[in-house]
Amino acid sequence: MTTAMMPAEPFPQTADRTAELMAAVEPGFLQLMQRDDAVRVLTFPVDHLLLGGQRCLVIRCHQLVTSKTAQGLCRGCARRMELKGETLEEFLAEVKTWRSIGVTPCSVEDCGRARKTYRTALCSAHAYQQQKMLRLPLEEFLRHPDVRPLPSFGPCLAASCPRDRDGATHSYCKAHQQRRLYELRRGSTLDEETWRLTTAAISESGTVSLRGLHDQVVAEVLYGMQQCNKAGVRQRDYLMRPLCDVARARQVRSLAELDRDTLTASSARWAGNFLKHAELLGLSPETERHKDIWKGVVFGLPGGHLYFDKIHQPWLRQAAKDWAAEDVPRRRGGNSTRSVVQERINAIARMSDSLRINRADHGMDLHVLGRDDILTLLTRLLFLQEQGEISARKRGKIVRDLRRVLNSMRSLGMTRPNRTLHGLADDFVIREEDIPDDPEDEEAGKDLPPEVMRQLCEHLDALGAGDTPEARTITELLMDTGRRPDEACQLPYDCLDRAEDGTPVLVYDNRKALRLGRRLPIAQATASLIIQQQTRVRTRFPDTPVKDLSLFPSPVTNPDGSKPISVGWVSTLHRNWVDSLPDLLVPIVVEEDGERVTRMLPFDKAKIFLYAYRHSYAQRHADAGVQPDVLQGLMDHRQLSTTQRYYRVSEQRKREAVDRVSALQFDRHGNRIWRQAKELLDDEYARRAVGEVQAPYGVCVEPSNVAAGGHACPVRFRCVGCDHFRTDASYLPDLEAYLADLLRNRERLAAFTTADDWAKAEAMPSDQEITRVRRLIRRVREDLDALTAEDRAQIEEATTILPRSRRQTVSLGMPRVGPPMPDFHPGTTA
Repeated sequence: MTTAMMPAEPFPQTADRTAELMAAVEPGFLQLMQRDDAVRVLTFPVDHLLLGGQRCLVIRCHQLVTSKTAQGLCRGCARRMELKGETLEEFLAEVKTWRSIGVTPCSVEDCGRARKTYRTALCSAHAYQQQKMLRLPLEEFLRHPDVRPLPSFGPCLAASCPRDRDGATHSYCKAHQQRRLYELRRGSTLDEETWRLTTAAISESGTVSLRGLHDQVVAEVLYGMQQCNKAGVRQRDYLMRPLCDVARARQVRSLAELDRDTLTASSARWAGNFLKHAELLGLSPETERHKDIWKGVVFGLPGGHLYFDKIHQPWLRQAAKDWAAEDVPRRRGGNSTRSVVQERINAIARMSDSLRINRADHGMDLHVLGRDDILTLLTRLLFLQEQGEISARKRGKIVRDLRRVLNSMRSLGMTRPNRTLHGLADDFVIREEDIPDDPEDEEAGKDLPPEVMRQLCEHLDALGAGDTPEARTITELLMDTGRRPDEACQLPYDCLDRAEDGTPVLVYDNRKALRLGRRLPIAQATASLIIQQQTRVRTRFPDTPVKDLSLFPSPVTNPDGSKPISVGWVSTLHRNWVDSLPDLLVPIVVEEDGERVTRMLPFDKAKIFLYAYRHSYAQRHADAGVQPDVLQGLMDHRQLSTTQRYYRVSEQRKREAVDRVSALQFDRHGNRIWRQAKELLDDEYARRAVGEVQAPYGVCVEPSNVAAGGHACPVRFRCVGCDHFRTDASYLPDLEAYLADLLRNRERLAAFTTADDWAKAEAMPSDQEITRVRRLIRRVREDLDALTAEDRAQIEEATTILPRSRRQTVSLGMPRVGPPMPDFHPGTTA
């Protein structure tokens, strides 16, 4: 048995366990499945939402449809239609012959034998009597006084079979007799007794035989099916039958004895589900918290386990359990809750390892612990980082998690008398100054380049193909709104509202921060996506009240459409879609023979995931000039610092941008500066950072003004008349806007007649300033026009990066014109 199938503890195999499971199976469920203790055959109700299925459209065909792509036909009828090459309408219009699977009682009243065939309507003996002896029509034959019921030949000796034998000299029913002869014709050595115990039942649509199975296996299947039915899981006979057949063939006493590696994926999944429900029977948080491995579902988590077995000291292990028992119920977020709690338990295990290795008593006596043990732990974590076993970021997280847990344990009163940590020294704590600094984030965030976004949008049709239009709709919604994936998946049906001016608004819940009923302005095209999804959901669940419906209902365990789709399901489809796409090419600057050139290289698809769309949303708006406080509201963050992390520009990208625009830097006369510069040394970058200050439409390099942070310039706002002024291509939109302002002001002042001449002369923009600005704009544009297409693309990219980095460092309160928002997805960006 593999670990994937094996329960956390040995699964009990006793008569008491079987009785306990059977006692938990409700009579109503047994009645629903028409289960008879003597017959031991489950009959799936055809009209049941979760257990039933659609009948084949062919008249008098009693089989159930098993595939959504079969156009309402059973497997046999679908195969015959395909062989004939007919359409569904043509196939249904013809008179069909059909094959009946199963046995039907003889039409003679109280006859214990089965019909010879479905059409004959009589058993073999009565058919002979009708056709050869009495020679009467069926109706007259059934009324004839010489026609008497006949006894059954007895049950088929195959353990799985509920049918009767086919004749007095036969040991099996007709179907098993044929199966046995087939095995013999194949030349196989047939052990009759073993074959009788292990051979499968004859498959009949809508039924599953539990005959020949160990009593505990029967109890596990029945109880598991009942619990899955309560959870809204759809179960069909053709899914249950293979699992029962393999359990019978291997004569196991419990499903836990099956080797998952030898099962089909479907059978292994069902066996795991049934075992999970059987294990949970009778468990509670009070019984589970005394174990070293907790089942998450007992504590309200979706699944998984919490592992305390790597904590060596009994007192510390118990303290960790007490803390977890208090912490888990206060959390939210499903699987993320289990991950967070387990990470902090793992941090405690790190401290346990340090105590075990460095103390003579292996940390068993908590009364002798103190500050030195904390310092030893911090030193050990630093050593592990230097050895490459943990990263600097991981080290910082471990220390922070330990600090939170230790402080929480003290606040819960665990150090009081008669509690777990009584006697632990007050200095056995992690102070704030003990937490190492996180390494500086050198990445430019997780946003996707506009080129990648455009190519993804071009291939969205492939994501929405087949039976998964929700995957495409959610992906487009994430691109357009920048919401967290779980927020989009859990949207209610009525999430679309209108503002006072009639524009669409998305209403969602920020469950991470417990901020409900949040409102986000969206585009009309995004609202159309939501309306289309609402139509699909309403068609699928017409009877469910709107207030209970999810906008994206789960395709499984969801009979009424109230359960939202899981992020994992969407993420899997999204990953498969991304991996199936051709290479996504983006322009990358590389160095060849000492020259910097642009090449179209494939983008790393591992960087394309659902949450990256949220970063791209923030980056897109930041590049478009949206102010940080406004973007904070759009991202629904409590703190501005959180929003700023979503569009931070890396030093590497800043350097590349500086390299590109440095070749196009001009002084106030329009003369090129640094024309021959190929690259900048590290100290040159540092000097550039501290040797200049932001000025309107460029930078100032005058030392006293730089030292004063830009507030010691005697000709303030007349930078184009100063030799310390520098500008480059990234300021071109600002220069053009400034020129337009100068021209407008000159025209307004010329038409202003109520002011004195001296006042108008002081306020009038000078012709020299206008000429100087025009010259600068012309020189920048001439040099841009002279560049190759590749160089121009590099400059355009740099001019979006540098203004973004300037917005994050300083703002002089001057009017700015940001670059336009990339139109990678026309019509859908709010």
